[in-house]
Amino acid sequence: MKFIIIALSMFILSAQTRAQDTFTFAVVPQQSAKKLAKLWTPLLREISDNSGIKLVFTTAPNIPIFEHRLSQGQYDFAYMNPYHFVVFNESPGYQALAKQKDKHIQGIIVVRKDAPYTSINELNDITMAFPAPAAFAATLLPKADLSAHHVNVKSRYVSSHDSVYLSVARGLSPAGGGILRTFNNAPASVRDQLRILWKTEPHTPHAIASHPDVSSETRQKIQTSLLNLHKTENGSALLEAINFAAFEAADNSDWEDIRVLGIESLK
Repeated sequence: MKFIIIALSMFILSAQTRAQDTFTFAVVPQQSAKKLAKLWTPLLREISDNSGIKLVFTTAPNIPIFEHRLSQGQYDFAYMNPYHFVVFNESPGYQALAKQKDKHIQGIIVVRKDAPYTSINELNDITMAFPAPAAFAATLLPKADLSAHHVNVKSRYVSSHDSVYLSVARGLSPAGGGILRTFNNAPASVRDQLRILWKTEPHTPHAIASHPDVSSETRQKIQTSLLNLHKTENGSALLEAINFAAFEAADNSDWEDIRVLGIESLK
């Protein structure tokens, strides 16, 4: 009986160790899960190979579910929008690791190319498409600019950036909120039907952050791999696929420009 208990204990310990050898890396679902997996899985494989730390791609069906999972600390690593980082850095304590190098994030408002709108002042009383209530650059920033111009719009949330662009292209929504990167990444058949009516002011971009329980050694290995990706031909090509040139090291304080906005959507 004692032997069985010892063997069982060793099995449990071994299982726990194996579990710690693999870490989840979640990507905010600005686009479909299938598209994100196609873009990010090869990149994460390269990071895993270079760091010796196995990362497994994951995402969520929509942004609110992604936010809930972050609030519960369900992801080991996550690529999250600037506002997400500010909120979930506070609790459960995600720590900044890296961000897109020499880049800022801008919200955009798109309309069909043949739409009559020439300024955001003409959007009063329409129903706009947005990805989610707390999508920072695609929802919160455009709404703030509309409010500053005394333009009132109704909101229709459609789960992802791609769904916003598709909704506007098909004439289901007269205008929608997005960001430059996902707009440029949208299928040409959709993007070519749209034009950018408005751009918001630039802000610190998305964060790659780690759960507070991830060891400093693991964090360091992943960060080093991220910062070196652009130095190899394969790594550079994988970054180009997600419209990145390179990553740079990040600190929690880098998102102070978001904190001072005082957004309370998720609080």
